[in-house]
Amino acid sequence: MNALLLEQYNHLKLVDMPLPEIGPEDVLIRVRACGICGSDVHGMDGSTGRRIPPIVMGHEAAGTVERTGAQVTDLRPGDRVTFDSTIYCGQCFYCTRGEVNLCDNRQVMGVSPGEYRRHGAFAEFVAAPRRIVYRLPENLSFEQAALIEAAAVAVHAVNITPVRLGDRAVVVGSGMIGVLALQALRAAGCAHITVIDPVESRLKMAAGLGADDVRTSGEGVRDAAVALECVGATEPIQTAISAVRKGGAVTLVGNFKPLAEIPLQAVVTRQIRLQGSCASSGEYPAVIELMSKGAIRVDPLISAVAPLAEGAEWFGRLYRREGNLMKVILRP
Repeated sequence: MNALLLEQYNHLKLVDMPLPEIGPEDVLIRVRACGICGSDVHGMDGSTGRRIPPIVMGHEAAGTVERTGAQVTDLRPGDRVTFDSTIYCGQCFYCTRGEVNLCDNRQVMGVSPGEYRRHGAFAEFVAAPRRIVYRLPENLSFEQAALIEAAAVAVHAVNITPVRLGDRAVVVGSGMIGVLALQALRAAGCAHITVIDPVESRLKMAAGLGADDVRTSGEGVRDAAVALECVGATEPIQTAISAVRKGGAVTLVGNFKPLAEIPLQAVVTRQIRLQGSCASSGEYPAVIELMSKGAIRVDPLISAVAPLAEGAEWFGRLYRREGNLMKVILRP
């Protein structure tokens, strides 16, 4: 099969690889669309330590069932499916509590941090355990379905945030996760949502996707009940903290920098709740339904669709931050 292999840092090559092997509880999926995630772009130069060559990256994908293991009886060849990026064991303390994103034995598709290597979906075929595979409705294209993983990250963050009907909310950062979080907050019942981002073109997109107020800075925003920080650096985190009222809650979704400074006294004396949000945890069915009904729209986020053979070129363009690229989808 053809696969886009990270042979060495900053060097991607289309190569021929053997088909993935599947076990009795696995599904072999013919990949029809796979999105380039920012974590793949950041990871290909070795800076994150989670993409160690040689590795086939890619974890935002959809396709059709090619073959199933002997114990998989409810899927047939040709079924349209997507799959989670988190491969959880189902047996550890966290899995038994339903917190599969915190699994002690968690693996991530297309990632190789050292303790495991799991080839991903920038290939004609990928293998996935049946427990993380989900059927797709006919009204979602494969390209749209490739964004379900990112939407699930946003929906999970909103699910663990104490949102009440009619709340005022703030989203800091209007990249991919930010504009998906905006839509998830609206679906959760927020009455007024402000989006803060220094890039005007991104704010324009946020406004088109339902933001009530868009700003290049957080100056003057002080009365939100909740804020979602979708960048992961000191300044946007501080912006999110200052944007909520006393007793408000800030959920940290961004993960760009390993360390950040927080205004500790402001958090303590204003009794602000800070919490992190990691990946998703069972939100796929809800996200599929929200997208199918149009409550979460992803078409405006897709900047380009290209064949897998052009993958290295598109990775380079994203790495150089050319233009206003949001999501690039590769078709094997």
